[in-house]
Amino acid sequence: MPTKLTPLIALLSAALLISTGAGATTSYKNTAKKTPAQPTAPVKKKPAGKPAVAPKPAVAAKPGSSISTSAKPRSGAEILAQSPDAHWRGLDPENTLLMELTQGQVKGQVLIELAPRFAPLHTLNIRALAHGGYYDGLAVVRVQDNFVTQWGDPNADDPALAKPLGPASPKLPAEFSVPLKGLPLARLPDLDGWASVTGFVDGFPVAADPKSGRAWLAHCYGAVGAGRGDAVDSSTGAELYAVIGQAPRGLDLNITVVGRVLKGMELLASIQRGGPNMGFYEQAEQRQPIQRARLLADMPLEERPALQVLRTDSDTWTELLASRRNRGGWFVHNPNHVDLCGVNPPTRPTPPTK
Repeated sequence: MPTKLTPLIALLSAALLISTGAGATTSYKNTAKKTPAQPTAPVKKKPAGKPAVAPKPAVAAKPGSSISTSAKPRSGAEILAQSPDAHWRGLDPENTLLMELTQGQVKGQVLIELAPRFAPLHTLNIRALAHGGYYDGLAVVRVQDNFVTQWGDPNADDPALAKPLGPASPKLPAEFSVPLKGLPLARLPDLDGWASVTGFVDGFPVAADPKSGRAWLAHCYGAVGAGRGDAVDSSTGAELYAVIGQAPRGLDLNITVVGRVLKGMELLASIQRGGPNMGFYEQAEQRQPIQRARLLADMPLEERPALQVLRTDSDTWTELLASRRNRGGWFVHNPNHVDLCGVNPPTRPTPPTK
C-alpha cells in the first residue's frame, strides 16, 4: 500500500466518524472572529394550546420572472419543464473533465465540473494533468462505503514507478477557503449545523462564516476533493476522490474541494467496496481501471456531452427550493426546511437550437 495515502486515510476516516452525526444573492463585509465548529440552532417554544401550522409556500414574483403566482404551487417537475432557457447555462469546456470507464466493474462516463473560483491553482493543475494525459490508465484505488470513491496512481509513492506529473506543479498551497466579501452567494435561509451561512455559488454548495470573512465549498454528495497527506499543502489534484455517502462536512476546511460530479455518480457509487483497510483494494486486479480523462476543450465538438445546468441565481432555482422546502400532497408533515447538501442544481440535455 502506498505510504503517501496513509495520512489521507486517517484524515478521511476521522471525518467520516464525525460526519454521520433560498434565494437572494448577498455580498458580505469582512470581519474577524472564529465561531464554534457546530453552532446549535436555538429552539423556540410554541405557545401552549396552539397547534403548529406549516407555513404555506410564499414566493414573490418579479416582473418577467417564471415564478407562478397561482394559488396552487407548481411541482418541481412543472417548475423545471416550464423554466425559461435563460435560467440554464452550458458547460465551460475549459473547466469540465470527462472521465471514461470502459473496462472493469462499471462502464460509462463521469462528468466533473471544476471550481476555479474556489480552487484556482488546483484547477490549473488538473487542467495541465488532463492536457498531458496523466489520468489515462490510472485506477480507482479505494471505495469506502458511505464515504468516498478515490482514484489516482497506485504507484505514486514509488519514485521508480510513479507516473510523471508532466507540466503540472508538484507543489501547491492549500485552497481550503476564499474571501466571502463580494462572493455572489445565493443564500439559503435554512439553519445549518456546520456554518452560520450557506448557499450556492455557480451551482456549488457553499458554507461561510461572516465573522471570519471566509467561504468554502461544502463536502456534499458528489463533491470532488484533492487528496493530501499530513502537510496541508501536499495536494496537487493528481489524486482525487468523490463523496458517495452522507455528507462528511467534517472535511470542510481541511481538504481542497476542486469540483463536483455532474453526471456519473451512479457509476462511482456502485463500484465494489474495498477491504477493511479504509476501503483500499488489497489486490491490483480489484481496482477499477480508468481509460482516460479529458477536458471538454480537448475533445471534438461532436464528442462533448450536450448538457446544461440550472443557474442557482435564477428565479427557477428559488422556486424549486421553495417547492422542496414546503411539501404537500403525499406528505403528512411539511418539513419547511432544505439542507445545503440535500438539494442539487439539476441538469438537462441541451435543447435543440430553435
